[in-house]
Amino acid sequence: MKQLTCEMCGSTNLMKQDGIFVCQSCGTKYSAEEAKKLMIEGTVDVTGSAVKIDSSEDINNLFILARRAKAAGDFASATKYYQMITVKDPKNWEAYLLPICFRLTECSVQELYHETKIMAKCIDEAFQLIVDNVKDSDSRQKAVNEVATTCCALGKMIHDRTESVFQGLSPEAQQANLSVKMGNDLAELLIDKTLADNICDFFADDEPIMRNTGIFVLKRRLAVGLNEEYTNKYAAIIRKYEPDYQIPERPKTDKNTSSGSNASTGGCYVATAVYGSYDCPQVWTLRRYRDYTLAETWYGRAFIHTYYAISPTLVKWFGHTEWFKKMWKGKLDRMVANLKADGVEDTPYEDRKW
Repeated sequence: MKQLTCEMCGSTNLMKQDGIFVCQSCGTKYSAEEAKKLMIEGTVDVTGSAVKIDSSEDINNLFILARRAKAAGDFASATKYYQMITVKDPKNWEAYLLPICFRLTECSVQELYHETKIMAKCIDEAFQLIVDNVKDSDSRQKAVNEVATTCCALGKMIHDRTESVFQGLSPEAQQANLSVKMGNDLAELLIDKTLADNICDFFADDEPIMRNTGIFVLKRRLAVGLNEEYTNKYAAIIRKYEPDYQIPERPKTDKNTSSGSNASTGGCYVATAVYGSYDCPQVWTLRRYRDYTLAETWYGRAFIHTYYAISPTLVKWFGHTEWFKKMWKGKLDRMVANLKADGVEDTPYEDRKW
């Protein structure tokens, strides 16, 4: 069965228009003489009641083009080729996941958190596609490693882009965009959490994958300090392959630091500026909430990290002004009142070592 095949993208969907042949997939044009050279033998499966055309060569060509475009940083072209693959092979994890990752690299800093939430759901689906359709052990290891590498690279990209943008803002603009930075810190952690959870759910008993990729992912996650549930879950899986593994200790803190408070958090800068003291009932309440509620979850620690990355600069510039204190006092008063209503004490307090 003779058919025209585009040498650029492998598509057989070519149409004659005004005396030339045009590929309907990638737009490449061929003269009549060039088209004759493209005539190839197609492989046709005529078994059963339906006629099936083997498109594996087309898909292989599209993968070559997609990966070439990806390596060159031409994400628009790579996305187009991957989408063409998905039409022919909707079960392919690479063609499904990578275009979504490309969207994350090209969106604005303000859109990163929203796009990351979409991507996190797609990571789940990509792992399911790998489990269901990649049966060869070596290929499955390679696929899982590529997903993990992609996730780590995207997490670093989110961090670096956000930090770069915020470093260039004035203190006023940093304050106005605090929620954006908080969201992006959460996005970075969401990628790590989704990756680690999927490794546990799908491959905890797959020794080649765990030794090749999984243990690294879980150790990387444990290094940031997690609550007891996740710490025990990840450590138990690691110990199946490394029985002597020890959970990293969280850094001890010393109240006599240059900030005058907990080194892992950096002190309640805004609250201290508003209430005039690090040791007063309102700040004691807030410090308890920080240490025993926020610090117990990954997203709470993301907030702590964000708050203490920005607040020292804000207090340095505006902490002495009345408008700054007035703006924050009402918010903090309401928060303290709610915490006390929930049973958080306002008695003298020493920062928790965690």
